[in-house]
Amino acid sequence: MGEVSLVWLRNDLRLADNPALFAAHQGGGEVLALYVHEAGSAVRAPGAAARWWLHHSLNALGKDLAEIGIKLLIRQGEAASVVCEVAREHGASQVFWNRRYAPAEREIDASVKTTLKEGGVDAHSFPGNVLVEPWEIATGQGKPYSVYTPFWKNLRNMHIPVPLGRPAAQGLLAYAEPDSGYQAPKWSVKLKPYWSIGEQAAALALTRFLDENLSDYPQGRDFPRREATSRLSPHLRFGEISVRQLWHTAQALAHADHRKQELVDKFLSELAWRDFNYHQLYHRTDIATAPMQPKYAAMPWRVAARDLAAWQQGRTGIPLVDAGMREMWETGFMQNRVRMLTASLLTKNLLVDWRQGEQWFWDCLIDADIANNPANWQWVAGSGMDASPYFRIFNPVTQGERFDAEGDYVRRWVPELDELPDPWIHQPWAAPGDVLAKAGVQLGSTYPLPIVDLKQSRQRALDAVRSL
Repeated sequence: MGEVSLVWLRNDLRLADNPALFAAHQGGGEVLALYVHEAGSAVRAPGAAARWWLHHSLNALGKDLAEIGIKLLIRQGEAASVVCEVAREHGASQVFWNRRYAPAEREIDASVKTTLKEGGVDAHSFPGNVLVEPWEIATGQGKPYSVYTPFWKNLRNMHIPVPLGRPAAQGLLAYAEPDSGYQAPKWSVKLKPYWSIGEQAAALALTRFLDENLSDYPQGRDFPRREATSRLSPHLRFGEISVRQLWHTAQALAHADHRKQELVDKFLSELAWRDFNYHQLYHRTDIATAPMQPKYAAMPWRVAARDLAAWQQGRTGIPLVDAGMREMWETGFMQNRVRMLTASLLTKNLLVDWRQGEQWFWDCLIDADIANNPANWQWVAGSGMDASPYFRIFNPVTQGERFDAEGDYVRRWVPELDELPDPWIHQPWAAPGDVLAKAGVQLGSTYPLPIVDLKQSRQRALDAVRSL
């Protein structure tokens, strides 16, 4: 009972359904929690927007842990040395963590486990961040999946472990170390009005989604101005809620009301896409830098710094794309269909390397995830597993006319086009001069001319892929 157990937290910043925390707590004795900012290591550091979220999430978690008598320690450095040093410093006999799946992450975890065991400290790892461990699901030939649909059909029939409960209080209130090494940049102030952070906020977001938005989810999720999505992705990215909690809570709703089964299935299929991306992350080399389909290593990407900058700034002259890029800059978030459209314009119409877009999203999105961000970029670029067909090149004009017919989304984020009539809101360059003048739009001055011809650039992209 006098033993000390150390829980090494990473992307699992929660109390409920936290297998590592649960196991440490069940063992009795004192439990300490540790988060390491892995500076200078091979692990990919969070982007700027995600680091802002992480800061507030750690502070919220520290308070939650303190209420049940567990102190959260926050350190910085190489995990391979920091974890072992903290274990020795506090006399921990056991260290617990939930697994992670990127190649570099696995190497570090294996090194930590070896060093701990050499020092007489037991190390225990658990599945806590995916529905199914990547090595527990395989094709009929025993190989990793490369196509989503059979992966989903298999996964949905597998046993998904029931979420674990929240550890009970184990004594007096503990002290929570603040994430004091972080100095919030001035720009982060703009993010605050859009988000509530922490485990309690994640639970409320799930309840709100299932109560209010699920009924419109299958169709409404494609319309950027509808409140139809869960907005749970940042909570899931930092593990403020587990994917198993989402899965079982949604399933329970369908079991209670069978009329909602189809709605729930659509939501579950999106959770399975997340697992599919982690499946690729585990079974392949670094998917943030290497194309999953080797032939794309020879893709003739353009070096186009000016086009890239215009895309990053939401100044492409193509309203739906600009709206998405500005939404991301302002809120740290972008609606999913618009993510596909903005990525398609960069990789297909502008023929700019998907890795440059992936890095920009990594820095600007609060939910930028080590598996989903690169996998989704590769899906759009065509180099990923079960990727969008090479001839599928999104047209942001027709997409806007279909999913933002009245231009509400564009007008929200591109206010200089606010007075433009609906027929021209997604293609101001085609509007008659008197219409532009009446709306106060001067192309090339108040709003940019398009930086690319959509039809010609589509053909250029098709020719580039065929050349492979």
